[in-house]
Amino acid sequence: MKYIKRIVDNEMQTKLSASGAVLVRGVKACGKTETATQFAKSVLQVDQDEQVPLIMNVAPQRLLIGDTPRLIDEWQEQPKLWDYVRHEVDKRKLKGQFILTGSATPRDDARIHSGAGRFTVVNMRTMSWQELGYSSGKASLHDLLTGQGIDVVDQPVNLETIIDRMIKGGWPALVEASVEQAVLINRAYVDLLVEVDMSRGSNIKRDPLKVKNILRSLARNTATTAENTTLVADLKENDNQDISRPTLLDYLDALERLMIIEDQPAWNTHIRSSVSLRKSKKRHLADVSLAVSALGADKKRLLDDLKLTGFLFESQVTHDLRIYAGDNDANVFYIKSNKYLHK
Repeated sequence: MKYIKRIVDNEMQTKLSASGAVLVRGVKACGKTETATQFAKSVLQVDQDEQVPLIMNVAPQRLLIGDTPRLIDEWQEQPKLWDYVRHEVDKRKLKGQFILTGSATPRDDARIHSGAGRFTVVNMRTMSWQELGYSSGKASLHDLLTGQGIDVVDQPVNLETIIDRMIKGGWPALVEASVEQAVLINRAYVDLLVEVDMSRGSNIKRDPLKVKNILRSLARNTATTAENTTLVADLKENDNQDISRPTLLDYLDALERLMIIEDQPAWNTHIRSSVSLRKSKKRHLADVSLAVSALGADKKRLLDDLKLTGFLFESQVTHDLRIYAGDNDANVFYIKSNKYLHK
């Protein structure tokens, strides 16, 4: 399949020219490796090359040899590589030497230097509706942020089409898949996350049933400011499963390390105010299709429950805005107010 240009490509090029190494972070299967490969001149696949663990024990620096930029894919499988790359960047004193991609944050016991001054970071997400060809992109966020204004383009889309797109999600591998095929693959993604990834990422065996129920609760509370206490009560009421607050926090932390959760902070007008820090974050999963899959929902259910569908659509909009904002060095917050804004 031909590579589909991603909005994040511009950021990749800019940061490669500014730093010795670029760290590309994002949920598994969002397209990190494929995008990084467009810029790399050589590739090391840490999770697939059986020689890597052996070389790490005898001559780890040899793994860094190759044409630059050198892509080190799934580097977190060998966390010590981070420090070797850092030292190599210091030694070479050149820009654009390495690209590191990872779909999980290393465990706390993996002692690594912060990389400040050597690394820049690119946060990558699943594809936006513009990248997927659903949106024309005529309304420019850049123009809006720079005060140029935008022309509203009214091109109505029927509700069924919007629901189909949310069910399918923004996964690059599913661009040519049907909605029915995407449903099967996305549900398998959630199953593997529950049964394998949550335990493998931390080497701690976690209860798949608890993971699944937490995901369902997060999905039910998509685009809301549900507190952790709400999630605990939700599991008890709907799934008849007790979970302690510390256990919930541990599971949520693991989901964050896998980049499955991407909550949205509140916005505050006063830069020195701590008010926004005390406000609850809005709950979002990395792709709205994950929420649909976690709930086991289909088109009929979403058509019958338009309130839930509205929250899912808000999450989809937030997801896409984050991608467009990233291309403009901006962030996406939420604000809750009963007041109307007037000129």
